[in-house]
Amino acid sequence: MGNGDAELRKIPYPYRAMLAICSDLDETPDRQVYHEIMRFLNTTETTAMGPGVGLEVGNTIYFDMPPDQFAYWNTDDAGRAMVRDLIRSGHIDCLHSYGDLAATREHATRALDELDRHDCRLEVWIDHAVAPTNFGADIMCGHGDEPGHAAYHADRTCDFGVQYVWRGRVTSVIGQNAPTSLAGLLTRRAPLASARTLAKEAVKQSLARCGRAKYNMHASNDVLRRTQLRDGRRVHEFLRSNPHWGGVSSCDTGREIGQVLTEDLLKRLERRGGASILYTHLGKISDSRVPFNDAAVAAFRRLADAHRDGRILVTTTRRLLGFCHAIRSVELSVENDTQGVRIRLAPAPGLVATPNTTGACDLDGLTLYTQDPQRISLCVGDTPMPGLRCNPPDESGRRSVSLGWPSLRFPDWD
Repeated sequence: MGNGDAELRKIPYPYRAMLAICSDLDETPDRQVYHEIMRFLNTTETTAMGPGVGLEVGNTIYFDMPPDQFAYWNTDDAGRAMVRDLIRSGHIDCLHSYGDLAATREHATRALDELDRHDCRLEVWIDHAVAPTNFGADIMCGHGDEPGHAAYHADRTCDFGVQYVWRGRVTSVIGQNAPTSLAGLLTRRAPLASARTLAKEAVKQSLARCGRAKYNMHASNDVLRRTQLRDGRRVHEFLRSNPHWGGVSSCDTGREIGQVLTEDLLKRLERRGGASILYTHLGKISDSRVPFNDAAVAAFRRLADAHRDGRILVTTTRRLLGFCHAIRSVELSVENDTQGVRIRLAPAPGLVATPNTTGACDLDGLTLYTQDPQRISLCVGDTPMPGLRCNPPDESGRRSVSLGWPSLRFPDWD
């Protein structure tokens, strides 16, 4: 969108693309593995995999699960305290349903009451396998938004703050919020398997054009859309991506992620200027002592290089969704006077327009192309936004101003 002397840039300056590693915690064995994975991804401390890569990567949590899997009610007091700290810091940002064993509204209520009691807030919901509390009816076969069912909880969960929902939709397309393209799916390494993956994605596109609602998001290739749950509640649904040539369920684990986060994938994402939420399960590993193998470690170091070089902004699922929500819904007005150009932003309902408890807000990184950056001031309503940065021309040759992107602070533990 543009207005007068201002036009929104799709991606925060100076980056060309955005990526969130959205990991479902299925089969994570214990809190030690969960913690070590998070420490490797989010700090530069020494870990079992060597020095951490210092990115910003979130994770998911659920509550009622079989005892052989890490979950909130399964772990000990130290594990639950760790989860709460990571929620407050923004590093656990998604509910992955309430778990396989959560079959009633009472299970959901118990979990939400626990989060509320400890002042923990989550705004992203991700359906899990065949959990009864899922929201998705066509793919994930849940009842969480079905009034009258024993597992119905959408009213309580949405009132708690959940506004972003994933209901099982995964695409093979590299980079969303960009024109749909099947380029990059075919590979000489596996011509038949990759051709099948390409054909499946092409069929989804065709079915969407024929009116099949199940695949609407595949046709638009938008990372986010406004939709309605079965109980009438309005939410933002998002699309995840696994662009591996073997299909959306191929190499979606910590032991195989090195085959997904390839140099070719990162370059293609950057060229397309897209935003992508990667579907994976980092806790599915082969060795709990060293959760990531050499290929996975190399892949994350490659991703860290792309982030530090200002090419791909790596962040949590919640922050990516909030930014994408902001750039598609914020309204701009431009006022010119003798003192310069004042741009006013009117955030849409549901946006976090001022820093929350993690120090982040949905307007972080907001970048506006303008002919004369030095004359720009920015307000949310009548409130001035401090720290506006003037940027040199980017790859388009245009100058811009932007708000900063403060990093989340990973919790310190003794």
